[in-house]
Amino acid sequence: MKKIAVFVSGGGSNLQALMDAITDGYIKDASIVVVVSNKKEAYGLERAVKSGIDTLFLDPKDFKNAQEYDKNLAEKMNALKIDIVCLAGYMKILKPIFLEVFKGKVLNIHPALLPSFGGEGCYGLHVHEKVLEAGVKVTGVTVHFVDEGADTGPIILQKTVEVSDEDTPESLQKKVLKYEHESYKEALKYVVQDRVSINGKKTYIKPSGKI
Repeated sequence: MKKIAVFVSGGGSNLQALMDAITDGYIKDASIVVVVSNKKEAYGLERAVKSGIDTLFLDPKDFKNAQEYDKNLAEKMNALKIDIVCLAGYMKILKPIFLEVFKGKVLNIHPALLPSFGGEGCYGLHVHEKVLEAGVKVTGVTVHFVDEGADTGPIILQKTVEVSDEDTPESLQKKVLKYEHESYKEALKYVVQDRVSINGKKTYIKPSGKI
């Protein structure tokens, strides 16, 4: 049974999608044992409580710097024997001190097709604004492992979403969000099943039945 921690800073709709995927049996042999947030009022924490999942709020103000924050966070995740960390709208950049402990075990979802429209400042509506400004005809979703860069880790899977002439940042965000929920649970399923291997910047997904 794989133990999963989900980190949130806001509403947690992707968290909900992952919780539902485990509850309905789409993802087997895994459980979300804790939902972590750097924001006390994050609605994702309330979602967890409603589902009977433990929560952890760590206030950045209680630590002298981000390094100490992530060191404490890593210690707490180790104490819980966490196997996989899923970032679901977590608005803090994880420091090397955390990533070294959970190398190849941290997943993130990004509302665009990386490596385009990623990096510093590319979050929320800003991503979709940049997509529309660029005039591309397709955008999409990327689920990737987290490394020490910003949106630069090995890509697990991507799905495309058509951009229409009538799209606004808000309408595009809604279109992409549906695919976020589908993509994240699919990628997590592969990782839980130990079907994803990493070689440099590339990942390989083993076919089902050949684990």
